Amino acid sequence: MAKVKPRVKLPKKADKGEIITIKTLISHPMESGQRKDKSGNVIPRQIINTFKCTFNGQEVFSCDMDPAISANPYIEFTAKVEESGTFAFTWQDDDGSVYTKDQKITVK
Repeated sequence: MAKVKPRVKLPKKADKGEIITIKTLISHPMESGQRKDKSGNVIPRQIINTFKCTFNGQEVFSCDMDPAISANPYIEFTAKVEESGTFAFTWQDDDGSVYTKDQKITVK
């Protein structure tokens, strides 16, 4: 499998109480387990099955993913920020792999 690379886009600064848009993309094949390779063998299922975002330790968004999700899943959501801190993003794979990325925001 190619290297899994999580990417996150959110503002570096925001006003207190502002609702910001957060965009995430993770490079991942999201193999459903239903396709076959050139030899006719089933390609094993390997998907990101959960995603979670926390801000200063408090969960702000989470979702479960199923095999029908396309490769390189893109997730967009909003969050209201009241203080400066760190968003922590976690993607978990079927095989137990965990991919993380943190990003800070300054609130004025």
